[in-house]
Amino acid sequence: MNLKFIKMTGAGNDFILIDNRDGQYDHIKWAELAPKLCNRYFGVGGDGLLVLNSSHSVDFKLDYYNSDGSYGGMCGNGGRCASHYYMDMENFETSKFESLDYIYHASRINKSDILLKMKPVSFINIKDFINLFNLSIPIYFINTGAPHVVIFIDDLSEDIKKKINVYGINEIGRIIRYHEKFQPDGTNVDFLEIDDKGKVVMRTYERGVETETLACGTGAVACATVAHIIKKIPVPVEILTYSKNILRVSFKFNGSSFEEVELKGPALKVFEGIYKYK
Repeated sequence: MNLKFIKMTGAGNDFILIDNRDGQYDHIKWAELAPKLCNRYFGVGGDGLLVLNSSHSVDFKLDYYNSDGSYGGMCGNGGRCASHYYMDMENFETSKFESLDYIYHASRINKSDILLKMKPVSFINIKDFINLFNLSIPIYFINTGAPHVVIFIDDLSEDIKKKINVYGINEIGRIIRYHEKFQPDGTNVDFLEIDDKGKVVMRTYERGVETETLACGTGAVACATVAHIIKKIPVPVEILTYSKNILRVSFKFNGSSFEEVELKGPALKVFEGIYKYK
């Protein structure tokens, strides 16, 4: 069977998109197919799989699978990519889709930039501590549609900073992702710094991908909200991703939660192709 796919990227967060709104692929077990499609050596390659299904109330239903086949919940950059695809196909400037029982709204800012209105984010008792290499490290746990632990690089010891500079974030990110505090589902892990211009520099270890990704939409929202509260970074917050693309996050903070959360940034179609599905 020929399975048509679109390869897309949202600020470097790359996805394989399959349009199943007509139901022609309903028989496919996406959790089993996602690891094969997302394999960067023997498949198409991607951080995750976006499946557009029909919806009775909005433009489409978005199902997101991580590259390991696990159901990913909401994906901010994936949602922007899916909306970009839908608006291009239907020649619209806006779109609405459902994901995890929430309705998301998206709109086109220009040819490549897409704005996605995210769900409100709770900010209640998010500060915690975790033991890392026999040191107590302050962390900030927040759910922005997916769970995230946010860590300020400045809060780490010089030895841990050196590990990150030499070996990257994967070792430390993996330890926190699987820490007993966040079981059974685990968590994404964001490392952030504030540069001299007040820009938030972010790196993310993504669960389900099990490595560092070039960008993360829900992670950008997590970093922006935490940076706003802890470091007083003004809104809108500019996030410099590992891909060097910029994501912009805006919101209104009412003292206990973030409302009117918006994620803006590039979303592009890279290529399309046919996968021989057996």
